[in-house]
Order: sequence, then structure tokens, then C-alpha cells
Amino acid sequence: MSDLLRASAIGTGRVRLDGPDKVRGLAPYAYEHPVEDPLHLFPLCSTIALGRVTAIDATAALALDGVVRVITHENALRLADTEDGELAILQDDRIGFRGQYLGAVLAETPETARHAADLVVVTTEAAPHDADFRPDHPAVREPEGGADDIDTGDLEAALAAAEIVVDQRYSTPLEHNNPMEPHTTIARWDGEQLTLWTSTQGVHPARQTLAPILGIDPEQLRIVSPHVGGGFGSKGLPHADMMLTAMAAHAMPGRAVKHAVTRQHMFALTGYRPATSQHLRIGARADGTITAFGLEAVSSSSHTKEFPEMAIKPSRQMYAGEHRRITQRVLPLDIAVPSWMRAPGEAPGMVGPEIMMDELAEACGLDPIELRVRNEPERDPDTGMPFNQRRLIDCLREGATRFGWADRDPRPRARREGGWLIGTGVASATYPASRQPGSKARIRHEAGVYEVGIGAADLGTGTWTALTQVAADALEVDPDRIALRIGDTALPNATVAGGSTGLASWSAAVLAAADAFRCEHGTAPADGVEAIGEAAENPAEKQFAMHSYGAQFAQVRVQEETGEIRLDRMLGVFSVGRIINPRTARSQLLGGMTMGVGMALHEKGELDPRFGHVVNHDLAEYHVPVNADIRSLEAHWLDEEDPQAGPLGARGIGEIGIVGAAAAIANAVHHATGVRVRDLPVFGSDLLAR
Repeated sequence: MSDLLRASAIGTGRVRLDGPDKVRGLAPYAYEHPVEDPLHLFPLCSTIALGRVTAIDATAALALDGVVRVITHENALRLADTEDGELAILQDDRIGFRGQYLGAVLAETPETARHAADLVVVTTEAAPHDADFRPDHPAVREPEGGADDIDTGDLEAALAAAEIVVDQRYSTPLEHNNPMEPHTTIARWDGEQLTLWTSTQGVHPARQTLAPILGIDPEQLRIVSPHVGGGFGSKGLPHADMMLTAMAAHAMPGRAVKHAVTRQHMFALTGYRPATSQHLRIGARADGTITAFGLEAVSSSSHTKEFPEMAIKPSRQMYAGEHRRITQRVLPLDIAVPSWMRAPGEAPGMVGPEIMMDELAEACGLDPIELRVRNEPERDPDTGMPFNQRRLIDCLREGATRFGWADRDPRPRARREGGWLIGTGVASATYPASRQPGSKARIRHEAGVYEVGIGAADLGTGTWTALTQVAADALEVDPDRIALRIGDTALPNATVAGGSTGLASWSAAVLAAADAFRCEHGTAPADGVEAIGEAAENPAEKQFAMHSYGAQFAQVRVQEETGEIRLDRMLGVFSVGRIINPRTARSQLLGGMTMGVGMALHEKGELDPRFGHVVNHDLAEYHVPVNADIRSLEAHWLDEEDPQAGPLGARGIGEIGIVGAAAAIANAVHHATGVRVRDLPVFGSDLLAR
């Protein structure tokens, strides 16, 4: 296979192929696919957290000119499978969380549908609910899929014998995906055939999920999604909005139904990162060597459908020590269903441990980088397997050089500029490196052009461009001779764009298809010939602990009298294998780091437990970083290839940029002020209160 990779497209910073069409508004997103005479959907949503619907009166809505139908649990399509609590909507009168779908209005215009929804009278009977997340809640339990705890040695005895002990609690709040394109679906039934034009990170995985619930064969469901306006994981799984639109269209056969989730509804209906509590107890020798590592993590979840935020994942392989106890628990509540958000598990799961490492370094009188170097394991502490490439120390040292770490005064509050306190911080980053088997690609030749078809997704990550580069190198032709087709279940199967596995998985399929094509048709193929290839499992994943690593550096300034926090600069250095396209790769890493700024300083879903309601459920009050918040951001990577990652030598990069970023900023705030904040995000009020 390596002979296929001698051309020069890979590694060049090609401009996004889809860029011009997106700038000119010619790239169709889900809502923009042309359909004839569509109906518009606006949902009816619960205003209580728990209970049941006792009556729905749609008389006034149906009397409004332009309203075609009102759908409720009394007249909705009966689903074939109701096991998935999030997707089994409108099947009975039960209410499991505030914001849950209770029905929908279909009308000729979106304005009419929204107005009519206000005219529907929904009467409910509320039941006592519980929406209060706390780690000592009596309902805390193991996740449904199993706890997968680690308990080796004698943690309590090792802590008692340790020369230095750090014992603290850390927390992260609800955080909400807010891609520029909201979750959107157009649905149309033509007889027994359903077509969904939707915004998803995986057309084939979505079909495999939705078809059995709807009681149809997967071949009866076509999903089209060539362009996705961001997702961050929230579009990696189908949510109830897709199901509601499909069910509404079923009631209007032959007519398309359009539904764009409002920004406010997205806070309850399209997944979010649940809250976490992390109790860390670390024992070490005076020289900083960790001897005991304890982590008890709890995340919030929903009674409607469980989703554990596995905050223990990075600690399992980042930190060694003979005595370890690492546990994950969940607390089901009467709240909306959480789901994937960029680096689920790893992003919040590195907050506590990496702030803790800063605290341990301070207790030992060590530089935070030196402490991490002293605690580098030789093998994976979780599995005992050798690492594929663990170059964390290289990332830390190169980052320190680029950032100017050597000039740092280790004393908190040591640097001032006018009324501002200046501080710097560092944190490690890690993310699993994997690829999913099962993706297939088809290559067809016609008039000198190679059409490469695969049901992959581009949610702004650069798939259109990078996969074209891979195909061009594999076929040893100029990228201009590649015509890529993605985002359609009419194309060969592709796995989801999630878990930083997308490009690695799809590239393996394209390489296999190119290999088959060259073997069957040579280098001068006739018109109309084609070949199909499938991505196989990577055998190295059973022999090595496969991960990527990085080092995050941040400098902040804090106004001494007001507590205002400003990020001056941030720099990351990453070990992620071979880079396919430096331009799109840098964009991905910077995007992840920017989301880390949001974790550290801005983002917090304020859930009022009295109502089970996120009160700041719009972009006016749920703050995310904007241009003015990001002054200087740099992303660098080590020049390397990973032979264990496959023939490309590349690993996924979509998520590692966010991991560790928030902790680096929190550590920088402590260095600036001397105040240690362990509950994210860090607000100025946290600093003034002490």
C-alpha cells in the first residue's frame, strides 16, 4: 500500500474545495435543499419537568389560516421500537423533562406554524421532580453499561504513607453545543420510501438508528447531508428533532416537512455536555513521584436516556502509581438528555487532574513541566501495553521553548503591568487514536476523472479537501482529477464523523478502493470501470495503547480591582501523527483551543433545579468566546508519522485541541492571582470573593 502514497497532495495546505461555494452561498445546508411546496413545523414542548399531559386543545390553532395539521401523542405514528427514550417521542402522555416534544404544528409558512403553536392549549399534571446535581446524592449509581473501575494496590494506605497529599474536588458545568447551523431536517415520504435532508455527522449511522424505530428497512430510508454547519458531536447521533420531522411528514405523504430547531430549543433537545464532579486524591514522594492516584467522578444524566460523561477516561492512561482507584458514577435526573460534545470524557476529565498536577507541583516546589516529566509512564498504566507514540515530553519541551516558559517567575502574583496581574499556566492533553472498520469507498473512472464516493461527512473539518488529497495520492493523479462525493446513504457505507476517527477511517477505505482499482484496471483505465474497497480493522490497536498527546500553554491577565480576566495568548503543541492538510489541521486545533477558552472562562448552563430548566438558553446569555476574547492563538505539531496508525501514518485531530486547554487557563489564573479556582468556568467574582 505504501507505493500508493508517493505523490505530493498529502501534506500540502490546499485551500478548502468547498470554500468558494460556502462563501457565495451555493453549498446547500439541510434547510436549503430545494423541495416543492414544503410544510413548516414548529414543535409543542413541555413546560414542566415531570408529569403527564392531561389534555391538548388545538381548536384555535387549526382555525388559523395556513395551518394544516397538529400532531400529538393522540394521533402520531406508532413507532416499531420504543426502547430509546430520547427518540420514542409522542407515544404516550408521559413527560420526562422540561422542553420535551409534546407535538407539532404543520403550516404553510414558518411564521404561521410558530404563531399557531402558541394557540395550542396543553394541559399537564406535574409530578415532583429532581433536577439538582450533587455528587453526594443518594441516587448516584454505576452507569448502565458497567462501571469499569480500576482498583489496584491499597490506595488508602498509600495516601496515609505519602509524603505529600493533594485532596481536592473539581467540577465542570453543563455546556451546550452551539454550531452555527442549528439541527435541521427536511423529511418527505414517497410511498414507503423516506428521504431526510438533514444535518448529521453520519448519514449511514443515522439511518441504522432511525429505520428500525420507524419500522422500515434501512434501504427505505435515504439520508442526504453533503454540508454540515458545525456539530461538535451534537450531530453525531440522531436526536428527537429528526424523528419528529419524519413522523410529521408521515402524516402528510408526498409533501415535504421542514424543521429547523430554534436556538433556545437546542439547549434541551439536541444534546449537551453534562455536569461533572471530580474528587481527586493524589499521594506523592517529596520529589513529585506519584505513588497513589484516586479519582471518583460523577456526571449528571437523564432518566429519559442515560449518557455518562466518562470523565475518568484520560486519567486511566495519563497517570501511573502503584496504588490506584478510579471510579465513574452517574446521577440520573429529571432533565434533558445529554450527549456527545467535543472530546466527551476527555475534555472535562482533564480539568481536575491537570489543575491537580499544578497544585502538586506547587506543593513539591517543582516546575509544573518538570513534575509531568518525572511522572511519565513507560507503558500504558491502564492496559500494560506499549504506547504507539507517547511524545508528551517532546510537546511540553517544544511548547515551553516556543512560549518562553523559561522566563517565568514561579511565584504567584509576581508580575504586574499597571493594574493587571499576569500569569502563565500549562496542562497536558491526550485523546485516543483509533479508526473504525466498515467504511467503504467506490472509485469510478470516466473521461480522465476519478469519481470517489463514500458516505462521509464534512462538518467544517475539511473532509471535502483532505479526502480528495488522499484519493489523489492513492491514485497518483492530480487532485483536480478527483471528483469526491460524500454525505449520502446512496453512496457506500461510512462510519460517523466522531471520536476523531473520521478521516482515518474513511481514508483507509479510499486507500483500499484505490488499491483494488489499480489491481483490476491498471493506470490507464477504460471509461465506466469501478472498484470498491473496505476499511479493515487496524491490528495495531490490539497491540499498542493508541493515543495522541499535546501540551497547552496560556497567559492571562487579571484586573486586580475588578477581577476581569483576559486571555493574552495561548499556544499548543501536539503529537498527532502525519498531517494531511496543514491548513485545515491548524483550523481544527485552533477551533478546539477556542472551545477550551469557552470551558475555562465563559460557558455554563445555569440549570434552575426548581423547574429543570436551563435559564440562559440562548446566545445572549450563554456566553461563548468571540473574536475579542481571542487575542493570540498558536497551534503547532511535531513533524512525525505514526506507523501504528495505518498506511497514512495519521491520527485524528478534531478533539485533542480542546483537551487540557481549560486547565492551562485555570492554572494561569492561579499563577496571576494566587487564587485557586477548582469549579469551572473561572469568573472574576471567584477571584474577588477571596
